Amino acid sequence: MSLKIRLARGGSKKRPYYHIVVADARSPRDGRFLEKLGSWNPMLAKDDAKRVELNAERIQEWIVKGAQPTDRVLRFLAEAGIAQRDTRSNPEKAKPGKKAQERAAERAQKAADAAAATAEA
Repeated sequence: MSLKIRLARGGSKKRPYYHIVVADARSPRDGRFLEKLGSWNPMLAKDDAKRVELNAERIQEWIVKGAQPTDRVLRFLAEAGIAQRDTRSNPEKAKPGKKAQERAAERAQKAADAAAATAEA
């Protein structure tokens, strides 16, 4: 049985509130879980102390037992100093798309033509 430390959504429509839970990887997002380990309220300000609440001792116990945190939960754990999150680098994703590259080339061509026209005059 693979275990995940993940978010389970609560709250009403357009007012999200998430519980940080440990659950079987096969169970649905808001379905059965083994234990509630904390909460995340994205509606609060980023510097608010109650935005992310974690039970660090229980989280470490579950990680030792083999539970894998999801990417979002791993971000919270890294901020709290509980777990280490590897930095990601995808330089391909940062490049502009095909259309944007075409527009940039078109702008550069127009600028070059304008500069050539002023140099001739």
